[in-house]
Amino acid sequence: MKPFDVTAFRNAFPILAREIHGKPLVYLDSAASAQKPEAVIEAMTHAMRHSYANVHRGLHTLANETTDAYEAARAAAARLVGAASPDNMVFTKGATEAINLVAAGLGRQFAPGDEILLSELEHHANYVPWHFLRERGVVLRFAPITDRGEIDMDRLEALVTPRTRLITLTHMSNVTGAKTDVARVVAAARAVGAQVLLDGCQAVVHQRVDVTALDIDYYVFSSHKLFGPTGLGFLYGKADRLAALPPYQGGGEMIASVGLDTISFADPPHRFEAGTPPILEAIGFRAAVDFIEALDRDGAEAHEQALYRHVREALRGDNTVRVLGDSAEKGPILTFVLDGAHAHDLAQILDRYGVAVRAGTHCAEPLMRRFGVTSSTRVSFAPYNTVEEAEAFLTALDKARRFFG
Repeated sequence: MKPFDVTAFRNAFPILAREIHGKPLVYLDSAASAQKPEAVIEAMTHAMRHSYANVHRGLHTLANETTDAYEAARAAAARLVGAASPDNMVFTKGATEAINLVAAGLGRQFAPGDEILLSELEHHANYVPWHFLRERGVVLRFAPITDRGEIDMDRLEALVTPRTRLITLTHMSNVTGAKTDVARVVAAARAVGAQVLLDGCQAVVHQRVDVTALDIDYYVFSSHKLFGPTGLGFLYGKADRLAALPPYQGGGEMIASVGLDTISFADPPHRFEAGTPPILEAIGFRAAVDFIEALDRDGAEAHEQALYRHVREALRGDNTVRVLGDSAEKGPILTFVLDGAHAHDLAQILDRYGVAVRAGTHCAEPLMRRFGVTSSTRVSFAPYNTVEEAEAFLTALDKARRFFG
């Protein structure tokens, strides 16, 4: 494996050669969705041109080829997160659906008074599905976060009770970048027989993940943040946990047999994959995993962290900028508020200089309220970003500051 080379890595992404408003594109919004390398684009195009059919249902050559390619994507997803078997991996249309799948299944098993423990750090996708269960009498409890943007682990452990059935948390915050102490979470859950679900959408991008070593029950992540296509996500589940979940949707593919009076369901993972799946997206994702596996991930992570530290240090002491969350162990995500500027206005001005950032609540309104703000601006780094791009952001931010000042 070759040492990480940012120039060679960037060259794999055609869109990064684009200009915006006459300025070189500086894409700092990868936490929302990463750009796509040529290998992913080509894999999907090749499949459409040369070998496409529906999967699992045909016996002709194209059907067999496409089924093999689709299932190879499942195996790639299992390999990426250290699952024991491809059968532990359920294809979904995104991480959001993966959480909804688990919530729907557990919601049929939990009783009124049972408790689910979350935190103030969660993305809306890890809030809203559980609120549906609150309507059935399930109790939601929320661990607070510290001023540094981390889950207060002491308070979280204190909130665990004999009625706790599930602890569901982000593995890495999409706002503060803070990493969750998974070992402490799992220990607290196991002490009362509770299950653990992690939202891994950010973590799986910036660090190696081994779900077997973590000993968690469920893990969800999405393709599009991993240089793959949109419309595809994954649910990892321990074999016994998936076997105990009832089907999420009904239709073709997820059944073993259908009669007028009786229906039997397929074994996991197919039990949860009703209808025609995202075939081309899966093929594109498999290409993305191959692309990632050829990458010096340690070198790429170090590069991302260096970019984050460069910008963070440049802003330290700047009393016009308030950084939301500053934990010691975090991903390359920097979210901030500029005095006198609404995040949407700031993002539009930065865009005039070719700098693409995210602005708003980042699907984390409870977290925004915790910090006492209504919106914020987020800069997120990927391996294809450069020191020159970090400087371009700082320069554009300085010009925007003078505009609002």
